[in-house]
Amino acid sequence: MSKFSVVIVEDHTLLSQAISGVVDSFQNFKVSYTCKNGSVLVEKFKSPRNVPDLVLMDVNMPIMNGIETTKWIKDHYPKVNVLALTVEEDENIILRMIRAGAKGYLLKDVDKKTLEMALTKTMETGFYHSNHVTDVLVNSLSNKTDIQLKESELEFLKLICTEHTYKEIAEIMSLSPKTIDGYRDCLFVKLNVKNRIGLVLYAVKNKIFTP
Repeated sequence: MSKFSVVIVEDHTLLSQAISGVVDSFQNFKVSYTCKNGSVLVEKFKSPRNVPDLVLMDVNMPIMNGIETTKWIKDHYPKVNVLALTVEEDENIILRMIRAGAKGYLLKDVDKKTLEMALTKTMETGFYHSNHVTDVLVNSLSNKTDIQLKESELEFLKLICTEHTYKEIAEIMSLSPKTIDGYRDCLFVKLNVKNRIGLVLYAVKNKIFTP
């Protein structure tokens, strides 16, 4: 089997080289090249031979950051899988990367075995999240065919995947903030998730919302 091509977008040169060495040691993966930011990646993608199977994407970078670059890839090369590899644990950052089109979210303290599994799972299923994210979301990532959602709950889930606050969602749905809080808490229980990230990932996984 030919190896999957990987591109690493990381602004710290030594770290980029270290990650490259680890990925190259995996049986089914080979690093094609590295980029210091998204702008360099966009330039490289102008040549079809530089378009990889998967991109390992840092979030905080100068000129063109990981969120902007991930969205650009989703818009122009939707078949290219993007995995976030970052130190950012902030819930808002995770949400923004998922909305931008990232197929998974890994922290840089991930061990070698988990990184290889993440790359493999992403290529096989198009979806992977690290233990840090998955600990509170694991049940939302499985297919729940037995769960019946009302139309209003589906609408709420779609709006949850946007940048709107809960107050703004209440206004859009012409409901009180208290009612919206009730929707949220009910879905936390029904879907067995603990936060907004869980709701977003459930919506994405079950194709209620398409990034």
